[in-house]
Amino acid sequence: MKNNGFSPHQILYDEKELFLKFMNEKYPIFFNSNIFFRDIQFALTSYFAYKEKPITYKMAEQLAQDLIEQLENNNELTKISNNSWRVDFHLEKQIENEEEKIKEEG
Repeated sequence: MKNNGFSPHQILYDEKELFLKFMNEKYPIFFNSNIFFRDIQFALTSYFAYKEKPITYKMAEQLAQDLIEQLENNNELTKISNNSWRVDFHLEKQIENEEEKIKEEG
């Protein structure tokens, strides 16, 4: 399925922090809390629908797997079971750090 250069993987990579903030609106993300595969998958579906770039169920599943792997590799998630992880980051602090970087560069 081609979509004129539309790459959900690249968008998610570029907008990871924005996506997590978006997800936090419906599925609150707190340090040391649990996060579930299906919550991430459904949040991805909603995120791309909101951006008017809908993705398939299968694509959302693949993106969720890839995002979870990236977050695990960055020690931002710790696997608890096959479908749940512990959150090892503070979302607000990450967003604030990005804003501080922008202020410093500007």
